[in-house]
Amino acid sequence: MPNALLHETSPYLLQHAHNPVEWLPWGDAAFERARAEDKMIFLSVGYSTCHWCHVMERESFENDDVASVMNHHFINVKVDREERPDVDAAYMAFVQATTGQGGWPMSVWITPEGKPVFGGTYFPPGDRYGRPGFVRVLHELARVWRDDRRRLEESADKVV
Repeated sequence: MPNALLHETSPYLLQHAHNPVEWLPWGDAAFERARAEDKMIFLSVGYSTCHWCHVMERESFENDDVASVMNHHFINVKVDREERPDVDAAYMAFVQATTGQGGWPMSVWITPEGKPVFGGTYFPPGDRYGRPGFVRVLHELARVWRDDRRRLEESADKVV
């Protein structure tokens, strides 16, 4: 079943329109839903010819089990960096400042107010390449949002 990206014009967003992830485009509706459902936003930024974007899609975003975790715990937003260079630049600055590197896909977890709390680039589905697995990161951030939200919000306030 297609998600909300089906009505977008970006080739990159349309590539994700049939993922089991309930992707939303960047906009007020995504932030309103995050506030209403009291969830963080998982922001994924990429572009249509990005190799690692396609790898992460194949490994994680097309996986029903991973999508289920994403859909349960987060409001998922997909951005084409070529359509929204402003969004890309703002969150890339955070990723580079906090990890010392940047690239695409860019993966950032943000509060319903748009403040970044954790980010990176490509995450493999399980722990490998010296990187934490995407599913482990999803579960841990959902746990901290539920059990120690103040710590995340204070961290976000220091960065912004």
